[in-house]
Amino acid sequence: MVNLKINITFEHYKIIREQFMEIGQFLGFLVFMGIFSMGFWLMIFLLAFVVPYWLVGNIKEIFKFKREAKKA
Repeated sequence: MVNLKINITFEHYKIIREQFMEIGQFLGFLVFMGIFSMGFWLMIFLLAFVVPYWLVGNIKEIFKFKREAKKA
């Protein structure tokens, strides 16, 4: 059986702590990029599909009402 003695000095603890802060910052960056990219693709979807669909439907409805007004 091997008995390993773990000797952590203050300097080792400081180095480990700095690395954990870097990992936390990296995870925060990943969360930010995920939220940012979701918002970006949502805006692309809205501008490419939803807004044109809404505009075309509105224009069709306006023309339909104008035709009905001319017939009546």
